[in-house]
Amino acid sequence: MDIRILGAHNCETLTSRCVCFLIDDTLAIDAGSLTSSLSVQEQRRLNAVVITHQHFDHIRDIPGIALNLFRCGASIQIYSTATVCDIIETNLLNGKIYPRFHKIPETKPTVHFNTIKPLEPQEVDGHNILAVPVNHFGATVGYQISDNQGRTIFYTGDTGPGLSDCWRHISPQLLMIEVTLPDECELFARETSHLTPHMLEQELISFRELKGYLPQVIAVHMDISLEPETKEEISAVARRLDIPITVAHEGMRLKI
Repeated sequence: MDIRILGAHNCETLTSRCVCFLIDDTLAIDAGSLTSSLSVQEQRRLNAVVITHQHFDHIRDIPGIALNLFRCGASIQIYSTATVCDIIETNLLNGKIYPRFHKIPETKPTVHFNTIKPLEPQEVDGHNILAVPVNHFGATVGYQISDNQGRTIFYTGDTGPGLSDCWRHISPQLLMIEVTLPDECELFARETSHLTPHMLEQELISFRELKGYLPQVIAVHMDISLEPETKEEISAVARRLDIPITVAHEGMRLKI
């Protein structure tokens, strides 16, 4: 399984892009930087986009990718919970903000919405997808993604603490987990359902106690303005747990 980090952060700047991952060149997870990171030819190779939740940094490029594919007569499958699909239709592709690409062209709409139900496995673009509820706003889910060779990753999406129920449903070789803020912002992180390095440590201890191992860990969704202190604190967590923890960056490529 080839994984390309298109966006590793929660905001866009000259050096950072909103969260988005490309798997095996054809399956995107979240849509924070699809159009800013991929050429038109690469965009046309996309078959599906799987969305964790409705916050803007995770859905922002859905209108852009729809427009680009509409112009060349291509189409794309969008997968998420029913709530998230409805929010995208109502608030983005609503004929006011952007065209209703799920309605046009009439004979072959550019965008096809597909509902994913939590804890019900589903095949998407040749991969097995399992949506697992996490601790964030609305109907947020993380995704376990497996290929036909049994290679498996889990991406939490945005989440606050309390992932023990989530861990019971997954067994990944690679864990991509959000760490948005440094420890000094823990109160705000809890209020907004995000993780800090200290909170990450507690969740990884919980994972190891439940599953008996720790997978490869990649930290994503960092606030770039606070990244130096967050990285330093993540390094301290890695030393205490005696495991490597990699901080994701734009352009990173992973293979499992």
